[in-house]
Amino acid sequence: MEKYEGFHWLTWPFRALWRLVTGILEITGRLVAVALGLAFLIVGVILSATVIGALVGMPLAFFGILLILRGLF
Repeated sequence: MEKYEGFHWLTWPFRALWRLVTGILEITGRLVAVALGLAFLIVGVILSATVIGALVGMPLAFFGILLILRGLF
């Protein structure tokens, strides 16, 4: 029997389904990361409006920026 990429040719539907599911989960995870990053960024900027809140707000905003960058790239 002929093999394709090291797999048996009868398993291609299962591999295609697996790739589809992992692709959907990857896109969903990226969108969730960007949404959470945006929320953390907004909360961090709002908290940074006060002097005492800046101690928590600045790292939170920075974490939000990093999450957005990770979700986009």
